[in-house]
Amino acid sequence: MSGDASVAPGQALADRPEGFRRVAAALQQRGHPHPARWLEQSARTCAEAADALGVQVGQIAKSVIFRLKAAHKDEERAVLVVTSGDKRVDTAKVTALVGPVGRADADFVKSRTGFSIGGVSPLAHATPPVVLIDRELFRFDTVWAAAGHPNGVFAATPEQLVAMTGAPAADVTEAG
Repeated sequence: MSGDASVAPGQALADRPEGFRRVAAALQQRGHPHPARWLEQSARTCAEAADALGVQVGQIAKSVIFRLKAAHKDEERAVLVVTSGDKRVDTAKVTALVGPVGRADADFVKSRTGFSIGGVSPLAHATPPVVLIDRELFRFDTVWAAAGHPNGVFAATPEQLVAMTGAPAADVTEAG
């Protein structure tokens, strides 16, 4: 894969954005075998990430954030659905699992997760969200998740994502 650089343990991260550094540190603390990787081109979309990595779009573990509705806006929590890049999240299925959810705007995503849209990682959040892992990811041996920045990714098995997040694997996508 040309145009990218892995961040190996001990490599200086000072020139990378804070979100990327936070995820790289979290992966290292968990003893994850695959370091965060910095792509020279942005991978804000699943198609961009798949092209940059030379993998199928379904292997991109995209992060979709919802707002878990509460009586007071300041009590609303983020719900993170980590889904296969070739699938669409079924909001009704998510609601059935965690309660009523709504759209999350960029400010909500940034304030609750500490990441900007396009770089939301499954781990190392500012405030721990409710997390669901799409069972469709288990079609693949390896998937690629965001590492805190649109240029950051890391490889994992779906089982490793479940273990790192403590989240259940669930049916959260639209049929078809």
